Amino acid sequence: MYAMQYEIDLPAGYDIEHRVATRGHRTDEFPGLGLKAYLVRDNQYAPFYLWADTAGMSRFLWGGGGFEGIVQDFGRPPVRHWTGARCLAGPARASTPKFATKRVGQFPEDFDRELEQLARNPAVHTTALVIDPRSWESVRFTLWTAAPTEDADVQYRVLHLSRPNIDQLS
Repeated sequence: MYAMQYEIDLPAGYDIEHRVATRGHRTDEFPGLGLKAYLVRDNQYAPFYLWADTAGMSRFLWGGGGFEGIVQDFGRPPVRHWTGARCLAGPARASTPKFATKRVGQFPEDFDRELEQLARNPAVHTTALVIDPRSWESVRFTLWTAAPTEDADVQYRVLHLSRPNIDQLS
């Protein structure tokens, strides 16, 4: 599993909800994609991806698979990426997530226990821990069907969720 995220500060008045409503379906069957959460907060668009394989991620970024629309409209944003440590389904996996949280820190030694505990929360759709092995920074990303009950560095609204290969994430 691999993760990536880019953040785009939107121009004043930009209708990101319309963009997602009319284009979000394009990744609903994207090969190699586990899930893409179309996320917004304040005036920022910050989609988060979990990839089942790097071939799909590469095709998306530079193989004509979808990123060219972002590049045309906003320029080429820096893309953060991480290696997956673990991804767990929550009790709310069958429901539509409305919120997402991102918690950034150093690689937690007891991440399995923490992630398993979080994944038991009735409002959790999916939770994942990803690592940047260069700095040992960890990112815990969680999708929620109700208002999040954990402290997080960042909270988002989910406008759409593509999940073509969600069952291949581990």
